[in-house]
Amino acid sequence: MDSFSEIGQLLKVHGIRLKKDLGQNFLVEDVYIRRIVEFAAVGRDDEVLEIGAGIGSLTYHLALAARQVCAVEIDAQLFPLLEERMQLMTNVILIEGNVMDIPIQDMVSRPGYKVVANIPYYLTSNLIRYLLEASMKPALLTLTLQKEVAERICAGAGELSLLALSVQVYGSPRIVQKIPAGAFFPPPKVDSATLVVEIFDQPVIPSEKLDVFFRLIKAAFSQKRKMLHNTLSAGLNMESTQLQGLLKQADIDSRRRAQTVSLTEWHRLTDIFSNA
Repeated sequence: MDSFSEIGQLLKVHGIRLKKDLGQNFLVEDVYIRRIVEFAAVGRDDEVLEIGAGIGSLTYHLALAARQVCAVEIDAQLFPLLEERMQLMTNVILIEGNVMDIPIQDMVSRPGYKVVANIPYYLTSNLIRYLLEASMKPALLTLTLQKEVAERICAGAGELSLLALSVQVYGSPRIVQKIPAGAFFPPPKVDSATLVVEIFDQPVIPSEKLDVFFRLIKAAFSQKRKMLHNTLSAGLNMESTQLQGLLKQADIDSRRRAQTVSLTEWHRLTDIFSNA
C-alpha cells in the first residue's frame, strides 16, 4: 500500500506536477481501493478496463483479482511512472491516451468486460455513452466520482438531470460507498462516492431512437427552470403549438419542468417524435 508521503516522494523524484483539469486525485486509503475491487465483482475470468490508472494503486489490486487488466492513462508525463510500477504485473496491458479515441477492440477482447474508473464529473456522460454504444459493451461500470454527482445520477423523477437520464437509459445505478476527501492524494475539495451501474441487456430507449432521445433531453434541460414547451420549442426550433400537440399525445403536461419528466415519459415522447 502506498502512503501519502510515498506518493508525494514518487511524484517529486519523477518531476511530476499533477494537473487539476485531469482530476488527478489518487485514492490512497487501501480499504476503499479493496472495496472498489469487491464492488466491481472482479473474478479470475474477468477482463477489466481501467480508465484513469494514475500511478497504478488500484491497477495493482485489480490485477491480483482479474484475468487481465487494460489500464488507460491520458497523462503522458505520468505514464512512465505507471509503467515502472506495473512492470512485474504480467496480466496488465498499459495504454497511453484518451480512452474515447481508442477503438474498444484494442482494449478488450470480448463483450461483458468490467469498467473501473476514477473520473472527473464532466467526462461521465460522454464516457458512459461511448462505452455503451461501442461495438463491445461492458457488463458493469464501477465509477468513483464526486459524491454530489453520484447522487444526481441516482436521482428519480422530480430531481432528474441530463446526466441522470444519460446513465439510467443504459443501466441501473447505485451508490455503494462514500469516500472522504482525506482518502485521496492530494485531497479534493469535496467527498467522493463509488457508483456501480449494472448495464441492461438493451437500453430503455431502442438503439435506433437514442439520437432522438438525447436531442430531446438536451433541449429540455438547456433551460430547466422554464416550462417544457418553451425549452423544447426553442431547443428544437419548432412552433410552440406543434410542440404542445406532441406533448399532449405523450400525455405530458406542457407546463411541467424537464426534471419532473420520468424516463418512461421520455420514452413515450421519443417514440412520438421518431414517428412524427
